[in-house]
Amino acid sequence: MKLISITKAILLSLGAVVIFAGCAGDQPRYLNAGHPETAKASTLGLDYQDFRKASMDAVQSMLRSGSLNKRGGGRYVLAISTLINDTTQRIDMDQLIKSIRISLLQSGKVVVTTAVRAGGAEDTMSYNARKLRKSDEFNQRTVAKKGQMIAPDFSLSGKIIQRNATLSDGETKVDYYIQLTLTDIKTGLAYWEGETVISKAGSGKSVNW
Repeated sequence: MKLISITKAILLSLGAVVIFAGCAGDQPRYLNAGHPETAKASTLGLDYQDFRKASMDAVQSMLRSGSLNKRGGGRYVLAISTLINDTTQRIDMDQLIKSIRISLLQSGKVVVTTAVRAGGAEDTMSYNARKLRKSDEFNQRTVAKKGQMIAPDFSLSGKIIQRNATLSDGETKVDYYIQLTLTDIKTGLAYWEGETVISKAGSGKSVNW
């Protein structure tokens, strides 16, 4: 009886080791040149860490290009244009753009208008407050006058593309291409374009989208 109990305990222990090893093998990892080969990823999908890297890459590239150096000093006004999600995930594109906006504002090169955006104003209060011009309840000297809004100089548009592939060992490899374009609104010319590629690999079981 003791021998059977000991054998069962060993088999259970070995089974636990095998299960643990299998779970460990499901852990996604980055394949980017900027990451160690064994760098762990929380998911095969895009997460906050990926958005942060993409936004930092984009802002640094824009600043290095000199496209945001305004002649005579001052800041350019930036409007957010169309952002396309061409992936299998439900992505809050504003999360990516917000990171970029914060970094650009901190750079001192750009201010962002919330009164003009593709699809409609981000903050409609700029327009709603102007309706107070007709109200006797408000001091008209404190109400925004006509001609005070500032039109944007540039627009920022972008797209996220996903490409899946199966590796020789059966793992799933996912490449994300985060592409952004800075366009001069007056001329329609692209003054800057950037692309951040994020590559991950792992078991299909670890997919989270």
